[in-house]
Amino acid sequence: MRAAVQHETGRDTLEVLDDVEAVGFGPGRVRVRIRATGLCHSDLSAMSGVLPQPAPFVPGHEGAGEIADVGDGVTGLTAGDRVLMCWLPACGSCPSCKRGQTHLCLAGFMNAGTPNFKRPGASPSEVFGFAGTGTFAEEVVVAANCAVPIPDDVPYEIAALIGCGVTTGLGAAFNTAKVEAGSSVAVIGCGGVGISVIQGARACGAAQIIAVDPVVARREAALRFGATEAVAPEELADAKARITGGEGFDYVFEVVGRSATARTAYETTRRGGTLCVVGAGALDDTFQVNMFELFFDEKRILPSLYGGADVLRSYERAIALWRAGRIDLEGLITHRVRLDGINDALDQMRSGTALRTCIEI
Repeated sequence: MRAAVQHETGRDTLEVLDDVEAVGFGPGRVRVRIRATGLCHSDLSAMSGVLPQPAPFVPGHEGAGEIADVGDGVTGLTAGDRVLMCWLPACGSCPSCKRGQTHLCLAGFMNAGTPNFKRPGASPSEVFGFAGTGTFAEEVVVAANCAVPIPDDVPYEIAALIGCGVTTGLGAAFNTAKVEAGSSVAVIGCGGVGISVIQGARACGAAQIIAVDPVVARREAALRFGATEAVAPEELADAKARITGGEGFDYVFEVVGRSATARTAYETTRRGGTLCVVGAGALDDTFQVNMFELFFDEKRILPSLYGGADVLRSYERAIALWRAGRIDLEGLITHRVRLDGINDALDQMRSGTALRTCIEI
């Protein structure tokens, strides 16, 4: 079968190969025929080495498709079922799951160390899947709880977005920050996840939503999705003074994953306000705050992983809001390519011209 492979960490391009096989099928597992997958910035981060991921590997974790086969012992799924890919499934029995923090379950991360694919005759022959999945492929074999059934009225490309970026962004506003109606919000970084944060803040009833991004096209998109104003990073200080009287915003979301922007976000948050860190950053990039300001300003610093709550409930909520017209998911897809055009999609993401590129498999 065909798949896009990253041969070694640090390479900027992927190679589409036709000699890749999905492996690991057996009891408790399912084979999924991928129909659509989104390109998330986390895929780029894994390729560059910002996020740890063994290589060679097939990127992609934001996918949807149909069940091709089910292993022994699998219940609730049959061949032909339409599913989205959950890259962080809950085991249900670890301490995090028992506390109700299923999004902090580490069982899914253990999958990342087991090869999902192989290339017979190649060296090395084992190929990993990003985040234990690897949706830039025609098929993937995953644990049954990674395949979440979706309703018939949800297109594959919409389901794929819900599988990561939309859930992450909406959840940051709904679950982690718990944005209050009438509040002021700033969102730093307005790609697909940042736009989803904006849509979440709007759904919560925020009065002012300021989008911050260096790319003009993304600022223009943010206004279409609910931002009340959009500014370049160098204009943020003026917006803070003008809109909040210099006090700072009630909620500031950092959706870039860098300590420099996290520090800017902290300084843009009012005393007693909330800084929500959504961007996935590098292990060696350290965010610093001095002990006096940490104590005296009483700002809440809240990381948000995968929407900060039970992802299955978050999927259902996203679908309900989409059906009701409260959030726009079709508009997030600004580009479409086939698998052979994957490197064009990477360029679109790096340049900021794409919010989300849908890769049709």
